[in-house]
Amino acid sequence: MHVRRRFALFAVTIAATPLVLVGCTADKNPAAKAGHGKHAAANPTVAVTPVDRTKDVPISAEVGAKVGGGKITAVRLTDDKGEQVPAEPREDGSSWVPTRPLKNSRTYTAEVTAAGNSGRTTTQKTTFTTAAKSTKPAITSVLYFRGDQTYGTAMPVTVAFDPPIPKAARADVQRRLFVKTDPPQPGAWSWIEDGSQVYYRAPDFWKPGTKISVRTGLEGLPIGKNAVGDVDHTATGKVGRQVSLDIDNATKQMSVYRDGKLLRRIPVSLGKPSTPSSSGKMVIMEKFDRTTFDTRGDPNGGYVVDVDDAQRLTWGGEFIHSAPWSEGEQGNTNVSHGCANVSATAANWLMGITQVGDLVTVKGTEVQLQPGNGWTAWNVTWDEFVKGSALPVPAGLQPTPSATPHPGAVAGGGSSPAPAPSASGG
Repeated sequence: MHVRRRFALFAVTIAATPLVLVGCTADKNPAAKAGHGKHAAANPTVAVTPVDRTKDVPISAEVGAKVGGGKITAVRLTDDKGEQVPAEPREDGSSWVPTRPLKNSRTYTAEVTAAGNSGRTTTQKTTFTTAAKSTKPAITSVLYFRGDQTYGTAMPVTVAFDPPIPKAARADVQRRLFVKTDPPQPGAWSWIEDGSQVYYRAPDFWKPGTKISVRTGLEGLPIGKNAVGDVDHTATGKVGRQVSLDIDNATKQMSVYRDGKLLRRIPVSLGKPSTPSSSGKMVIMEKFDRTTFDTRGDPNGGYVVDVDDAQRLTWGGEFIHSAPWSEGEQGNTNVSHGCANVSATAANWLMGITQVGDLVTVKGTEVQLQPGNGWTAWNVTWDEFVKGSALPVPAGLQPTPSATPHPGAVAGGGSSPAPAPSASGG
């Protein structure tokens, strides 16, 4: 099946770049020297990055610190007007990440204080200047996760890129993507092969009631030598009730489950042999009370039709939707252009049951779902999913023979909005 990439839905733009603080260094100030004599071992050493008087620092800068003989007790970052810049530490304590991008062509001062075992402290100060606004092209990216929305338990945090991110840059991009869950439920990022999408999910489905907070701290970050990130966004949503749809081509029936209990079976008509539906695990991506399918220009299309109660499953144009014209075939014959046709009454009922992020499993059709044709994070096992990470997967999340969920803390590793998709289906 030919997949046409479409960026839109509830779009939030973002972009990408490396973690490391880089720039043209005018001078390097060594870490504060330890004390002398009998107190030498008691004074911790602190080395801060960016080093003092560094210029042309990206506005995505983090304050890094290495401490010898002690631990960090305080970090303070201020701008050239004396205003403090809020920042949060990474889980491993390697750096402090400002909660918003810095401003171009401004000077900032970072002060890091560390205490030794004896209680003696050392404070290291560094001043750096950010770069002017970049003239390099920005990579357009979309975060498919909106704040203040309730999602299904299979909702993957999805970031899409145009153009795709090359393999050499994916680790740097991934370091700047952060996810937190409450209650904690750890997960990992995984890239599809062409680098056009990256997904974040846990080994098992999200628990109902979970709050998911996402930050894409990517504005101003260089991507290789020729591109830069466009924007930086945050969003917090929550997980609703557990709903799943199972569609079996052998029986031409859809089984609708909520919290593991069967609610209803619905007759369906899937794609005819010349335009088969995809088999695999999909996620409801968006919902329309009414939309227009325009397939003119598609290899097997050429029609325009208005449809009611449509729910997108793939970028290629597969939907669940009302199809009163095929109610005589539903439950016995496949006549659609790839969509799951249901009756008008059933489609309306489904719209009140489902959520964006609910799992839809289709089995027994002539073709398999292609990676990236929709949010396909659940179409592979956890063992296969984590192979797509550009960074090492934490020990607690590495595949195990039982593949059981592992509870614990979660950490993440001037835009042109992406064009809206033209709805197609049948």
